[in-house]
Amino acid sequence: MAEFKDQVLDILEEVCENDIVKENTDVQLFEEGILDSFGTVSLLVELQERLGIEVSISDFDRDEWATPNMIIKKLEDMR
Repeated sequence: MAEFKDQVLDILEEVCENDIVKENTDVQLFEEGILDSFGTVSLLVELQERLGIEVSISDFDRDEWATPNMIIKKLEDMR
């Protein structure tokens, strides 16, 4: 489980170009301007390519994907 979390955080760190996502897994990605709509698309593409988890943009709700921890939980539920 920790390995999956690390993989997700690695992808987030690359997409956001910000290591705060690993230091503070409750940081508000959109409110803090760390992740925007372009970054969201990149994130979904990376998740599909690297983890094999397909998330359509229509399934993406900012309120449910607001923090790294929420993203990890959401992806764990989808696996």
